[in-house]
Amino acid sequence: MSNEQAISYETTHLVRDTCLCLHAQRAARALSRRFDEALRPTGITSGQFSLLNALNRPKPPPIGPVAQLLAMDRTTLTAALKPLERDGLVTIARDPEDRRNRLLGLTDRGREVLAAAVPIWRDLHAAIEAGLPEVQPEALRGGLRALSQAG
Repeated sequence: MSNEQAISYETTHLVRDTCLCLHAQRAARALSRRFDEALRPTGITSGQFSLLNALNRPKPPPIGPVAQLLAMDRTTLTAALKPLERDGLVTIARDPEDRRNRLLGLTDRGREVLAAAVPIWRDLHAAIEAGLPEVQPEALRGGLRALSQAG
């Protein structure tokens, strides 16, 4: 790459200071670290908590809607399910109405782990929201929802 195509240092600062993607990634990593640490006693990560929560439904859902809810592709979701299935927290079964599809469910142990994790999540979530006095949490959630649905 020639020097004529070099990006100015001022541009680097502009991206650092204004890039929504960078700020969302940094915030997501920081939040994940906090929730991972808090959830450690339950034996699951924040991502696994979200996945178990997504499976907490009256009827086992197919992979597609769960992947969509979590903004994951099916392959990534399948990989994320493997350790949860190995640990006896989730089941993956063929859909009796369409053998090509898989239905995802929580086991009794998965429900127990989720039940132990929810109070931890509630407490930390409330503390994080309380620590953002100048940010309206519902407005922040709305903006994040809008960004996730735009893509």
